[in-house]
Amino acid sequence: MFVASILGSLVLCVQVAVALRPNGRLNRATPIAPIPEEALSEGPVVSRNGTQLPPYNTTYIFNQLIDHTNPSLGTFQQRYWHTYEWYETGPVILFTPGEANAQPYTGYLTNTTINGQIAQQQSGATIVLEHRFYGLSNPVPNLSGKNLKLHTIQQAIDDLAYFAENVVLPMPNGAHLSPADAPWILIGGSYSGALTSWTLVNKPDVFWAGYASSAVVEAILDYWGYFEPIRQFMPANCSADVEAVIAHVDEVFSGNDATAIQVLKDNWGLGEMSHLDDVAGCMFRNNLWDWQSLSPTSGPGATFFQFCDALEVKDGVNAPATGWGLDHALTAWGSFWNETYLDALCGGDDVVDCLGSYNPESAVYTDIALDNAGRSWTWIVCNEVGFLQEGPPEGVPAVVTRLVQPAYDIRQCVLMFSDVFASPADVPMAAGVANVNKQYTGWNVSVDRLFFANGQRDPWREATVSADGVDVASTNTQPIAIGDGFHCSDLLTSAGTVDKTVRAVQTEALSFMKTWLAEWEPPSKTSKREISEARHSRFFKNVAA
Repeated sequence: MFVASILGSLVLCVQVAVALRPNGRLNRATPIAPIPEEALSEGPVVSRNGTQLPPYNTTYIFNQLIDHTNPSLGTFQQRYWHTYEWYETGPVILFTPGEANAQPYTGYLTNTTINGQIAQQQSGATIVLEHRFYGLSNPVPNLSGKNLKLHTIQQAIDDLAYFAENVVLPMPNGAHLSPADAPWILIGGSYSGALTSWTLVNKPDVFWAGYASSAVVEAILDYWGYFEPIRQFMPANCSADVEAVIAHVDEVFSGNDATAIQVLKDNWGLGEMSHLDDVAGCMFRNNLWDWQSLSPTSGPGATFFQFCDALEVKDGVNAPATGWGLDHALTAWGSFWNETYLDALCGGDDVVDCLGSYNPESAVYTDIALDNAGRSWTWIVCNEVGFLQEGPPEGVPAVVTRLVQPAYDIRQCVLMFSDVFASPADVPMAAGVANVNKQYTGWNVSVDRLFFANGQRDPWREATVSADGVDVASTNTQPIAIGDGFHCSDLLTSAGTVDKTVRAVQTEALSFMKTWLAEWEPPSKTSKREISEARHSRFFKNVAA
């Protein structure tokens, strides 16, 4: 197998969809941190001094403001998890996984993650806080569009600050550990990494330091750059054959030969689907999205590498760098889908119901029950960040179809939130993207004591400060460390044990945190955090189709 020498065992990683299919399968990758793979003890935790502490999975409740612009509306119950296993007189480390039910993320209390590594080194306490409108932390009875008006990035930023300033932690002296009494470190990965950056910009005097992993700080409407790191780092033979298939299918689907079109649909088991954008979008992007689940600990059994092996290993022989060519790739890709992948994708459900996006009665659009992370994230996508993963412009090599463009996804915003949007023209995505980048500075971020950690192989790299063509300087007050990892690899201790470049990122972060924490004094004795402006731009299109 061509990947046998590259990677180890597969890490458990969650990807929450922008919209979930009826069987829960992804419709689109979302920027989210991975779940640590190590199983946690459900028994008591023992502190450094031998004190028996509550289990890691003990759930606590904080009364969070429903609306930070109108406190008279009252509060809702926001869940959090906490331990002071290593605490002596160190920092309080706050982490939110972002767009997910936070219950599975209690590993971020421990030294299986960079959070715990920092806490262990600095004698600190750790917290995992559930993001509003995810899991069981909801100020509303359901997730209708009208109920999501307070589901905004600014409200989420305000939540983090209000929590830090008001929580009474369930530990000794827990009522006296606010940012006025102890240094707080905000940590996040992917969207929550961006939230870390945005919070330090918007609330410069709450958190003493920040750690932002794979932080998608620049909102981008037409985020075709998602597939660029994949194209750059996937095996060359696989990339060559995928590009050949994409070019062929786009040409056929753009023509008028009904027979040729039907032959291609049948090749992937999608003959019953009538909308060619659905066909092209699902049968090409899904296999590329599997890249996001990779980690330095992944092995040849990872789904993405199974896909490339299906295309490039013939009779035990690997294809040359140029691939086997179009004819073989078409047949091999179709066989992979029909024999294994389609069933895993749809679980035997009707393919139109599973993969189609045009039925307004689909449960994907009508299910407004709580704890529906895909729906909650879609609201942020439609209103503030975009991140639509489409085909590239002409002139850029394509490993996904160009037949799927922003209008395809913006149409689905209307279907999902029909109580708010009557037509695509009502979806404020372009304005929201512009506002996010203006308010929170995007690639132009420049604040003190903010550590950025990125991976070369991260499909979200092009929205981070390490994007190609974005020249953000790494400084001693805002360091940027980049390793050979994938998405948020540096958050996981296990990734650093098998990849020395990831470990170097973690080591550098630990060193900066030690230096910065040694400088902390109570706020009355310290100057305010400095924020300066730079200007960076990229080639991505922040415009609606």
